[in-house]
Amino acid sequence: MDHLGYRMKFGTLGPSTNTIVQPDFDDMRPVGVTNHYSRIIIPNDPVNTNEEFLKLVKNIQGNTLQAVDVLKSCEMQYLVMGMSAATFWDGRKGAETYLNMMRERAEVEVSCGSFATEAALNVYKAKRIAFFSPYFPVANDQVRRFYQDCGFTVVRDICLQRPSPVQIAHTTDAMCRDTLKQLDGDDIDAIVQVGTNLSMVRFAATAEFYLGKPVIAINTATYWHALRAVGINDKLQGFGKLLSHY
Repeated sequence: MDHLGYRMKFGTLGPSTNTIVQPDFDDMRPVGVTNHYSRIIIPNDPVNTNEEFLKLVKNIQGNTLQAVDVLKSCEMQYLVMGMSAATFWDGRKGAETYLNMMRERAEVEVSCGSFATEAALNVYKAKRIAFFSPYFPVANDQVRRFYQDCGFTVVRDICLQRPSPVQIAHTTDAMCRDTLKQLDGDDIDAIVQVGTNLSMVRFAATAEFYLGKPVIAINTATYWHALRAVGINDKLQGFGKLLSHY
């Protein structure tokens, strides 16, 4: 039994440009659980168009399996994916195929952002949703398709079109607050934030309070999904109702 990870030894991964997932996951880590991070090597190329965003996704997909192989050497017990765009691609059926590929390569069970946020929305019994991302329209189209395939009605969505992978992590709470104002309305049950390099785990909890509805940050949902999948039911404060009540 691992001396520190005596309850669970998580493997986690994200793009090498991502500076948010690792600290976010560590902040939500209960005692007896350890996170072991592997970086998917990609360049920090500028992203100003749909085509350049598609190139970014291709770069991530091309190196993800290598990052998984690195984690296998520490004998992880479960894989928590800290990258999200690829997990929404080609609708729910395409996302299932991708998840099964990851399970096969990792040789353990896997939590990823697309299915984790779906599970969170179902916990809240949400039907009509809005979402936002740091992505470009080509990726928002894929996210919308996934949620619609899952049976949700996507009323509105916004893409912030951040200019590089690293710049996603520079997105401010004020930007997120203004985006939530544009998305909110009496016609939606919940708001979802996707894009794992955008820090929302604490601000989403605050937004739930003043909006009076679920605001689901993808990093919160993914780590919550992994904890509950392995039977760890600790309730954690400061990250919203998902982790404190469910």
